[in-house]
Amino acid sequence: MRDTERDSAVIKAVEWKNGRVRMLDQTLLPHEEVFLELTDYRDIAGAIVGMKVRGAPAIGIAAAYGLVLGAHEIETDSKEELLAGLKTISDALAATRPTAVNLFWALDRMNRVAKAGDSADGIRASLIEEALALETETEQAERSLSRHGAELIEDGFTVLTHCNTGALAAGGYGTALGIIRMAWEQGKKIHVYTDETRPLLQGARLTAWELHKSGIPFTLITDSMAGHFMARGEIDALIVGADRIALNGDTANKIGTYSLAVLAKETGVPFYVAAPTSTVDPSLASGGEIPIEERDPEEVTHIQGIPMAPEGTEAANPAFDVTPHRYISAIITEMGVMREPYSESLAGLSAGLQEA
Repeated sequence: MRDTERDSAVIKAVEWKNGRVRMLDQTLLPHEEVFLELTDYRDIAGAIVGMKVRGAPAIGIAAAYGLVLGAHEIETDSKEELLAGLKTISDALAATRPTAVNLFWALDRMNRVAKAGDSADGIRASLIEEALALETETEQAERSLSRHGAELIEDGFTVLTHCNTGALAAGGYGTALGIIRMAWEQGKKIHVYTDETRPLLQGARLTAWELHKSGIPFTLITDSMAGHFMARGEIDALIVGADRIALNGDTANKIGTYSLAVLAKETGVPFYVAAPTSTVDPSLASGGEIPIEERDPEEVTHIQGIPMAPEGTEAANPAFDVTPHRYISAIITEMGVMREPYSESLAGLSAGLQEA
């Protein structure tokens, strides 16, 4: 075990501190490490939209704490008035980003707790307990899925990953990058290729930053180089995260994931998706039902505010794409490694989610 690397890799993108939400502003990385202290749910909503916090599990945690802050902003002793106010706040937080299902999962969980409360003060106390539990359980799930996934990474592997799926995007450990970190901590000699991930460069800015802090050897490539290295046999596995998984295994993830999955299939590289069970959406039969967020076109025409295209250029900016299940070698969760047919292997997870 590489204890020093493991300790240096502990990152909390969002957490509860002294009655406030402490959040690492990821838009400033890798050049500045600035922590925000937020006390208003509107600031949480703005941080999610502005991607100061991002990644499906981290967004869910942030939304849960946003509801906690909102509950304390509502000045009433009436349970009914508090619940009415919480619905308005919950709707505002839910409207921030439409694709990541963890956002809605977290809010639904928090709202169930609120409705079960017997008084306004009791609800406020229960909400903070539930949000803290949600954060802890999320990190535990990430570590568990990382252990399952690390079994698929052999000593000497070179692994390609896309976007950022480490502690920055999660509850403190990571999903796809958590698997890579776990394999490294187990003493496996691995090398990571991280693509830059246009348009917001999460791979170049965030994944490279996390890998550097962890001491894991890595190489940064442009998005368009991935096929080159796969075709040359230089990639042993491709691991990505997920923002929403339908019951048939179709998976929404950061834009560009589908292209990588097709290339992996063509070149015989196993393509793995890593996500906690909270990312499985039991209400969707297939990926065609997953809503895709459209973001500001300026994210494509500009890089960190600097124009890269002629003024007036029209640009499209879907934030996610959907990878059909036939391209996915396995879906790695805290409950184990799921394989085709996903309609059967995910069925048990779905039943458990619906009963929770």
